[in-house]
Amino acid sequence: MNAFSRRGACPALSAPMQTGDGLLVRLNPVAGGLSPKLLIRLAESALRHGNGIMEVTARGSLQIRGLTAESAGLLAAEVDALGIAVRTGVPVETGPLAGIDPREIADPRALAERIRAAVEEAGLTPRLGPKVSVVVDGGGQLTMDGVTADVRLKAVRVGGNVMWALSVAGDGQSARPLATADEDAARDIAVAVLRMVAEKGRDAHSRDLSERQLASLASWHSFAPPSVLPDISPSRGEISRVAGGSPLSTLKIGEIAHEDAISPLEGEMSGRTEGGVQDRRPIGLFPLSNDTTALGIALPYGSMPAEKLIALAQSALSLGVAEIRLAPGRALLFLGQPSSANHPLRATAAALGFVTTAADPRTRIAACPGTPACASGQIATRDIAETIAAENADILDFTLHISGCAKGCAHPGSAALTIVGGENGAGLVVNATAKALPAGYRPGYDAARGVSSVAAMVRSARFQGETAAACLTRLGPAAIAESYRQE
Repeated sequence: MNAFSRRGACPALSAPMQTGDGLLVRLNPVAGGLSPKLLIRLAESALRHGNGIMEVTARGSLQIRGLTAESAGLLAAEVDALGIAVRTGVPVETGPLAGIDPREIADPRALAERIRAAVEEAGLTPRLGPKVSVVVDGGGQLTMDGVTADVRLKAVRVGGNVMWALSVAGDGQSARPLATADEDAARDIAVAVLRMVAEKGRDAHSRDLSERQLASLASWHSFAPPSVLPDISPSRGEISRVAGGSPLSTLKIGEIAHEDAISPLEGEMSGRTEGGVQDRRPIGLFPLSNDTTALGIALPYGSMPAEKLIALAQSALSLGVAEIRLAPGRALLFLGQPSSANHPLRATAAALGFVTTAADPRTRIAACPGTPACASGQIATRDIAETIAAENADILDFTLHISGCAKGCAHPGSAALTIVGGENGAGLVVNATAKALPAGYRPGYDAARGVSSVAAMVRSARFQGETAAACLTRLGPAAIAESYRQE
């Protein structure tokens, strides 16, 4: 067993991460999913060696919590004995329906495998930090737009051909567009980005690359029609045409090539289509290429006791489910079952407390385990979340983050409202992360009532047709905090 990984690293089977409720491990099956029998065996192993809490992350990884140094090793041995191959190295992620979605523009799996092989061949894995990742998105019903990555490749149609739009440092909406290229060039650009990141050290990400480095990543064989990549003008000599095969992987860091260049300073190179992120939640029925359907069922707040996962997997097994895939958005996709099985499986999941409809208000709440599960937690996050979801579903059109402490594990980014546990009770943070200074406090046991007060203010103040999120923005932090503190 290797030394425990530091917080913020990726807690693989060989390097569990210390958390408030013991050690945590994360695994991504190479096959993309598990049979119901394998999921049952894995959950039983989690019960034996951990605290019985299992999670599916926002990126679609499986986590097992509450391990000890000894039991983490036993768990890893059992996973190996079950024959569950897990991914290692730089994550190169594809969508959960890759290759079986009739609506996808292209099957991304072959390109993803080529990138993985190129990364390994280049020796980049030990030189890159544990959070560096690549997304290869073929489009379709369940895109990867909501997943952040250092390098993004998304299939686009250009004049009847499939091309790949590349961007860096963000999700489907926030990433910076870089180029649009065919598959060969897309692979080379992706690896070139990772080379540049590796040169900056293991704490670096693509957001740390300079303008000059980003400019050098474009290629003469990148292509974009005016509707996708407007106003490209070759004038400054920053990006050269290099004859032959794979020019980009040979560029040195910060190198300026010679003639025939394109300057990002004189034209926006955009790989993003209009409309921003259109990320469908992986909940409900999704038609597949083989005339069957996938059924998506989510874990509330991304977490469930292993006993309930076992019960759901046993039901899936009895109903003919062949495979259960992990999906970004903290969900499971059930595949291979006859259509007649979907209704009883969904009914079983609902009875067990899983999320079975995209309208479930719990999908708008990010909540870590909190007390008593996590020693770092200072409020009972899940109890607070359940009360808020039951009483204020009508105003939850924004992300509400409930964090047991200021680390903000469940939602590291900014949220419209964040309830965070601390020495002074349950603090309220507006439009920021859990690390920000709360605008107001109330006792931890009473946090849900404070949110109900805010919800009542929104109901009385919002205009016809106005969203609760827009109303909160208009009301401002001071009014929100005052309402939250009211007795």
